[in-house]
Amino acid sequence: MFRCLAILLFPSILLALPTPAASQSKTASPAVNASKQLQRFLVKDWNYWVKEYPEFATSIGVAGYNNRWADISPEAIKLRTTHLHSALSELESIPRDPLNAEDRLTYDLYRRTLQSAIEGTKFQDDPFPFSSVSLPSLLRPVNQMEGVQQTVAQVIALMPAERASDYEDIVARLRGVPKLVDQTIAEMQEGLREHNTPPKVTLRDVPKQVTDQIFDDPDESPLLAAFQHFPAGVPAAEQSRLHEEARAAYRESFVPAFQKLHDFLVSAYIPRCAESIAMGDLPDGAANYAYNVRWHTTTSLTPQQIHQIGLDEVKRLRAEMDRVIAQTGFHGTLQEFGQFLHTDPRFFFNSADDMLIYYRDLAKRIDPELPGIIGKLPRLTYGVKAVPAAVAPSQTMAYYQPGAPPIGRPGWFFVNTYDLPQRPKWESESLALHESVPGHHLQISLAQEMQGMPEFRKQLEYTAYIEGWALYCETLGEEVGLYRDPYMKFGQINDEMWRAIRLVVDTGIHSMGWTREQALQYFRDNSVLPERDIVVEVDRYIVWPGQALGYKIGQMEIRRLRNESESALGERFDERAFHDSVLGAGALPMDVLEQRVRAWVDAEKARSTAPSAPKTAER
Repeated sequence: MFRCLAILLFPSILLALPTPAASQSKTASPAVNASKQLQRFLVKDWNYWVKEYPEFATSIGVAGYNNRWADISPEAIKLRTTHLHSALSELESIPRDPLNAEDRLTYDLYRRTLQSAIEGTKFQDDPFPFSSVSLPSLLRPVNQMEGVQQTVAQVIALMPAERASDYEDIVARLRGVPKLVDQTIAEMQEGLREHNTPPKVTLRDVPKQVTDQIFDDPDESPLLAAFQHFPAGVPAAEQSRLHEEARAAYRESFVPAFQKLHDFLVSAYIPRCAESIAMGDLPDGAANYAYNVRWHTTTSLTPQQIHQIGLDEVKRLRAEMDRVIAQTGFHGTLQEFGQFLHTDPRFFFNSADDMLIYYRDLAKRIDPELPGIIGKLPRLTYGVKAVPAAVAPSQTMAYYQPGAPPIGRPGWFFVNTYDLPQRPKWESESLALHESVPGHHLQISLAQEMQGMPEFRKQLEYTAYIEGWALYCETLGEEVGLYRDPYMKFGQINDEMWRAIRLVVDTGIHSMGWTREQALQYFRDNSVLPERDIVVEVDRYIVWPGQALGYKIGQMEIRRLRNESESALGERFDERAFHDSVLGAGALPMDVLEQRVRAWVDAEKARSTAPSAPKTAER
């Protein structure tokens, strides 16, 4: 969750900027000059953001920033906000009309990205324009889904550990945790003063998330996992020194900082947090929620319109559920069928290891079927891991963590092995299709591997596109040999229902006055999700307003585009080519994706009606 740099050829740090003499020619055409001006700007601005957010640099495999954390002081945030405005002005000074079609698309996407980030700063959101899963508020930096208590472990787990300098970077980051925690606490204190906090009920697990990372023996901490097994290239003497420095940094810096964070949360912060769960009750909350809805769906749909779409989809999917239940031979209500699914031993794993083995086998059964539905496949590999124990109780059933092609780090499909009686097998096939292939891993890796594209195009993560594609992929199960068991098919429909319920519940909570219990009950009435997952889901929507809307809105748009393409092309429709069209330019807003697919349809029509070339005489 919850979200590669070919321009940075490992181990270099930044792209060299071409000099005016090298890049501009007095005799070059306006199109060439404008294109070069655009590319220079994009490289410069991308390098700025990579430098400002070293955690992001680590996540995408950029070397050179692994020894520090982002500065989140008010002064640094103000400078970055100012930079957003100056960057937009510089971009708009570049002539757009002479650019070719691809450059105009790049120009428009970057301008849209900057404009959206600038609009977000009105609501005290993070000025980083490439946020993925959520739009974190500077006044609400910690919740059960994200925050320093999760970021430190996640980022250190992604750091390379091949040379002595890599280990020194880890030590430096451990030493930097106190400053990061102090800045986070300062943000939370400001949030208390502004009456802008997460709802108290969603923070109940956060103190334990913090203390679960504090160990008496530093070597028991996952943060020091890399120091237990050094590569052969690090001399023994260096290994000993680095190991002791890491232990000291953990004891002297990390532990006191996290203890301080825990004490602040328990004694000063959580008791004073808001009782209300609606973003609309926060300062300027209604406008903020509307912004979040637009940002995550890339549409102009209002919360009220989305709420009605959700109600209609819930009604449709309930009929689908009843149809599949009848196929199983079960007689009873949806809730009675759910009780059966959650109590019959055949549907559950005996151990966490059994669960991981099952998902690994499932993923590898899907892999060889992909060429039948996708024309171009990524080179980057992926694997299956368990969600880290410290955060598993508050995490969803699974998520995907992108890889980093420049440093050869694979993608990871994380499955939640916590509380096995709440993790039924019948949801596994749709889950694997969504999180691994042909869902997140395939789509994100293809974007990362695009050639000749500006780096920001490889990293864009419009929620409606990213999650809409993954949810659409859940409907492709029959095409890759899955859903042969009616219980698995029911699991897919239940998962789609869960995303339709999101449209109703998210908008209900944040714009229609729904209570938390009302949201929980709506889930219980219309799905068979385990109670733990229902609670986690509703609390997620509370702290990530609007994010959950992107899934179903994006899926419905991609399915609509497919249906229209099939209707327009008839027997000439090629599923593999359609999917390549959807995936071929990286993540796009829904309106831009529609333009791209319709252009593909027009090209297919023209190609099929073009006269054949005259045959040459054979000799």
